[in-house]
Amino acid sequence: MSAADPSGRQLLVVIDPVARRVDGESTRIARDVLCAGAVAKIALPSGPEEIVRALARRGRRRTVVIGDDRALLRIVGLLHRRRELAEAPLAWVPVGALPAVSVARMLGVPLGAVAAARAVLDGSERQLGLLCDDGGGVVLGGLWVPAGASSCGAPAVRGEGAPGGARGVTSGDGHQPWWSPAARTARTALTLLAGPAGRHPLPGAARLRVEADGVLLADLDRPVGRVAVAAVDGLAEVVVHQRACDHPVRARAHTVTVSGPDFRYRADNRIRGPVRVRTWTALPEAWRLTLPRPQPPGVTSPAS
Repeated sequence: MSAADPSGRQLLVVIDPVARRVDGESTRIARDVLCAGAVAKIALPSGPEEIVRALARRGRRRTVVIGDDRALLRIVGLLHRRRELAEAPLAWVPVGALPAVSVARMLGVPLGAVAAARAVLDGSERQLGLLCDDGGGVVLGGLWVPAGASSCGAPAVRGEGAPGGARGVTSGDGHQPWWSPAARTARTALTLLAGPAGRHPLPGAARLRVEADGVLLADLDRPVGRVAVAAVDGLAEVVVHQRACDHPVRARAHTVTVSGPDFRYRADNRIRGPVRVRTWTALPEAWRLTLPRPQPPGVTSPAS
């Protein structure tokens, strides 16, 4: 595969068929903005095979996805399996209503068609981490075990400080201001991990064994209400809410393994499983996404 266009002005715009059907007006607006500001090749795939062919012919173009969370996850997963993800710059115009675009909100991608398309043209590229599971899947936002352990969609970003104090292996501790897209992504993931029980009611107890880099955090004899995992600062941050304890157990690690009787889990707002064991590995700087440029403190972004 050829190296990416350094100017970023050559685009392969992949318009998901669901986006065309659900919100044709936003899809058309995004396409028009992109075509007006860059040299864009439009792809209108009707199924997975056509998406594969379009990506194989992208050349040096930056791939822009117009669609919901599933549309982006489909392309990220495909590039990951082809071992091309790290070298394939991506951009995204989310189309759809919450919770279908909850991953976009978590990553800091504007939800309005015009604002998102302008961010594609004028934003800056960021390297982001993700979680890869032992079944070949990828998680961009975060996950909960069991599947009913959260409300639908990623929780809204809160202004107060994100939870900290994770034990275990940690990466660099340099502080980034909230307006930095990278800091926004990390803080949103942390908010996802530790939302108060009042906002994310805990389900009935589940008997799960949870390990972080081989360190036991929970075992089958101590039921848990929720296990949450997200990629934060190049590591997997795991928070275990145990039914018998007031305070959750937290850790950061390279790998997190959850095992137990058949369980389902919710990853990027999609229910997956059932499985008896699943291991997630944190991949730092695994993919590149164009996000709005950072703004100085006190400067607000234009409305979407």
